[in-house]
Amino acid sequence: MAKPSLPSGDLSAPRSNNPDLPGLRARKAVLTMLDGVLRRGETLDMAERGAAKALAPADRALARAIASETLRWLVDLDALIDSATRKPLQHEAKARQVLRLMLAQWLRLDTPPHAVIATGLPLLTGGLRRLAHGVFSTLTKRPATLPEAPTLPDAVRMRWGNRAEAIAGALALPPPLDLTVRDWSQTERWTEELGGVSLMPGHIRLPRGEAIEALPGFADGAWWVQDIAASLPARLLGPGESRKALDLCSAPGGKTLQLAAQGWDVTSLDVKPKRLDRVEQNLKRTGLSATLVSADALTWEPTGQFDAILLDAPCTATGTCRRHPDVLHRIGAEHITAMAALQAKLLERAAHWLAPGGTLVYAVCSLEQEEGEAQPSTIGLTTDPITAAELPDGVDPASEGWVRTHPGLLPNTGGMDGFFIVRLKA
Repeated sequence: MAKPSLPSGDLSAPRSNNPDLPGLRARKAVLTMLDGVLRRGETLDMAERGAAKALAPADRALARAIASETLRWLVDLDALIDSATRKPLQHEAKARQVLRLMLAQWLRLDTPPHAVIATGLPLLTGGLRRLAHGVFSTLTKRPATLPEAPTLPDAVRMRWGNRAEAIAGALALPPPLDLTVRDWSQTERWTEELGGVSLMPGHIRLPRGEAIEALPGFADGAWWVQDIAASLPARLLGPGESRKALDLCSAPGGKTLQLAAQGWDVTSLDVKPKRLDRVEQNLKRTGLSATLVSADALTWEPTGQFDAILLDAPCTATGTCRRHPDVLHRIGAEHITAMAALQAKLLERAAHWLAPGGTLVYAVCSLEQEEGEAQPSTIGLTTDPITAAELPDGVDPASEGWVRTHPGLLPNTGGMDGFFIVRLKA
């Protein structure tokens, strides 16, 4: 994104702390959101619910955009701040937080510097305000720039290894909008009507920013929103032909919809009843059906076995870093270890519910090996190798037969979420 030219107006610091100053409430919400993510380890969604609930929709969207871009470019924003201060500011110092969001607005959201100052400096008082004003003025006069792609935190870069550079390159812009078509035979029709592109049967990709509910086909349930990587696990189970399938940990329901559309007799299980409400709404909209069960998969027992089981397991969700940049900063080794232990328990239970000759697809939207490659070997099922013909062009299975996607794949069309997927046979 090109940096806007500096305005000719006065860049002096405003004196007002008037809470009714336009845009100030949104910036205060950003501070609270950043604190929730970076200090308390909350997801950005969780932090937003608490910090922005009283904001008007436009202000809430603005606050979310500022917080997201701040987290996406945090390492580079901090490097700029440190380059303009004689003494390093503490990582969680309020002056640093305010400077982060000020720079994110200027360098990523094209907000003119005078407007950044007008809504940023009132968040501070006294010497901290003067410090922030001096640092921001120094950086605008250089003028400061950001690299082409965000710099990953050191711990993240080390975990992701040789994939890290490609993933970082895909984080520069938020992802496009992917849709899964209920009836694959209608893919060409809906691709043309919606003005998108299709990367495989049953898939459509649109530019980001579309008003989803207003698009043709939404009210009729012709499609639903689902990242192309997230659509792969259910695809790998193939046609159902009225056989029994279990979608474990099913909410928000995209995979349940896929399985039902593929002809499976689906049992959709999730631990949270409110999350199943959303699944039920989507089933009604699309005219599909499934049996919904609210239960804990660690204690629930089915009345019979299943021909297919889809376990899209709870995980750290680091594969969603394009749309949830908070995972770059709040996920650490302890989170990965805890999730891997839970996934192993779920896999072991699911394996016992599989009918002889049945198929289990295990998937996580995580980029961590502990949650992916290290898991399937623990449950005694046989790998049913995934083939290149079952995947979009540009995504290849590993020699072991599983698939590892990441945001750096499909770079010319907008990338994809990070997933680990393996198909197993009883």
